[in-house]
Amino acid sequence: MFSRRDFVHLVGAGGLLALAKPGNAVAQSVRTGTTKLLVGFPAGGSIDVIARLLVSQLRGYASTMIVENRPGAGGQLSLATLKSSAPDGSTLVLTPAGMLAIFPHTYKTLPYDPFQDFTPVSTVATFPFLLTVGPKVPTAVKSIPDFVAWCRANTKDATYGTPGLGSLPHFLGVEFARASKTELVHVPYKGSQSALQDMVKGDVAANFGLLGNAAPLLASGQIRALAITAPSRTAGLPAIPTLREAGYPDLEAVEWFGVFVPAGTPAATVDQLNAEIRKALTTKVVRDGLATWHMDPAGNSPAEFARLVRSDFDRWGAVVRAAAFAPLE
Repeated sequence: MFSRRDFVHLVGAGGLLALAKPGNAVAQSVRTGTTKLLVGFPAGGSIDVIARLLVSQLRGYASTMIVENRPGAGGQLSLATLKSSAPDGSTLVLTPAGMLAIFPHTYKTLPYDPFQDFTPVSTVATFPFLLTVGPKVPTAVKSIPDFVAWCRANTKDATYGTPGLGSLPHFLGVEFARASKTELVHVPYKGSQSALQDMVKGDVAANFGLLGNAAPLLASGQIRALAITAPSRTAGLPAIPTLREAGYPDLEAVEWFGVFVPAGTPAATVDQLNAEIRKALTTKVVRDGLATWHMDPAGNSPAEFARLVRSDFDRWGAVVRAAAFAPLE
């Protein structure tokens, strides 16, 4: 299995992955020129590294591909760039679910429409969230019922950190507080690592975040995991129950990374890219890479992906409305 140091060595510092041309038998079906995979976040994070791994395995789609980081506005800049790109298959994006399923409900305006401006190609990875607690919560708290009881008895200290206001973890906390009849106070941060570090320091009690980010802190004993939002227990943490097992079936939540192209991209191009992505997800390099970040490969058809986007959009829209969330500027 790859380590994260292996990833850095693989993707290199320049971000350009020039792929060798395949044999003549398939050369005519492979795109020439430069094809870009946009990522709306800085280099080095999980989505950036996975984008580079994916690109390294798309030799059947394009002869030369680059990962182009377009960080800004929580990932919105990359989608705005995709919207204005030519619908010819030369520009793609790898994006988390939140940009399309939650942001339309939490921002007054967006520079894109999640359904009119893009064509879904395939999911690439899925991953759950983990509810963890730090030293602010007594070590006697070992389960969700324990945590709920502690929150009710310590309302001023019952805080949870997330990567930001209006993020999916933010609304997981809102839903957990509603379902458990507690008063959790949301503390937003600018990124996952800051939220985790403040929990380690005891500044906040709990965190809803990615298993991949929390894993090193769990291994060192600095934080404790109480539940996972996946449909079933994960092989990486088999002792940690799901929120469904803990009595909260409505809090099941799995995020995804997925590939989109501009609306109007020819169906044949979408189908070719879909086939190549799904083939890439069977390779050892990609599967090992995803496992390093505690993610699962998750290719599907364009139609299945479109239905997933709509389903998540509807689900989280209802949650945002129930929370009476004031839209962000």
